[in-house]
Amino acid sequence: MTLFFPDLNVWLALSVEGHTHNSAAWRWMGSVSAESRVAFSRYTQIGLLRLLTNAAAMGGRVLTIQEAWSTYDGWREDPRVEFYPEPRDVEAAFREAMEPFAAKPSSKWVGDCWLLAFAAGTGAALVTFDRALFEFARKQGHAAVIPR
Repeated sequence: MTLFFPDLNVWLALSVEGHTHNSAAWRWMGSVSAESRVAFSRYTQIGLLRLLTNAAAMGGRVLTIQEAWSTYDGWREDPRVEFYPEPRDVEAAFREAMEPFAAKPSSKWVGDCWLLAFAAGTGAALVTFDRALFEFARKQGHAAVIPR
């Protein structure tokens, strides 16, 4: 079984028709076999709910909280999609992932390093459209995928 861990932008692209990366995200999701798993974490769950209900992110297609939960619930109906709890030792991996940025005020990398630590802790391939995150993951020796 292969485990994939999409970052928030991939979940958003999959969830919002008309999103810039919707087609690429769905091509990737369509290639995920029935034996594979696609993971949500608390971080990506909360992030998806937040973005789906945010007017700045969604423009005229903003969802209510109830509608956002329905979107998430729809994902959970897919037998390939599962919620994965936080790995027990994820903090150590999180701190290790952040080490290259220790002397920088790099707020973007805080979330990205968390995603990488979670993927590493669960043995998942990180799925992202973010080329910088993709390259960083690969340099750190972690599996990463860019949907095409």
